[in-house]
Amino acid sequence: MPVARLLAADTANLPQHIAFGLLAVMMSFSALRVVTARNVVHCALYLVMVLAGVAGIYILLAAEFLAAVQVLVYIGAIVVLFLFGIMLTRAPIGRSRGLDNDQRGLAAMVALAVAGLLTALLLDGFGDDRIDLAGPQRSGDVGLEIFQSYVIPFEVVSVLLLAALVGAVVLARRD
Repeated sequence: MPVARLLAADTANLPQHIAFGLLAVMMSFSALRVVTARNVVHCALYLVMVLAGVAGIYILLAAEFLAAVQVLVYIGAIVVLFLFGIMLTRAPIGRSRGLDNDQRGLAAMVALAVAGLLTALLLDGFGDDRIDLAGPQRSGDVGLEIFQSYVIPFEVVSVLLLAALVGAVVLARRD
């Protein structure tokens, strides 16, 4: 059974397993608070915690380049763009009564079902695989892939973010 093998991990990597567990708990809590916090600025700050946890997991996987990109691009740029959008559109900060509904129970059941299905699929597909962290690291290949194979989607995302920022400025100036 793959779960038994995962639980019986070797003790040489125990600090990495503990760090991963702490990061996973912190990210899970922060992700839950992103969707349940009633203050939109707090939601953005919890998103920073989730993205910082992803950078920490990249460091555990010995992908320092990806961790740096995660911090610079997502935390440094995307979240700042979200905060500028919040400030420029003068989104209501605080509790709003009209934004809640009575479907939390159904949403929780669907979320648990999706989490169970994804866990079963991942264990079935990758249960016996291991990541070789001692092998050669080729983080430079990521940059080549982004700017050779995926240059069009990369540029489309940058234009989309620019359009969102310009839209926020236009909405804020109508007053």
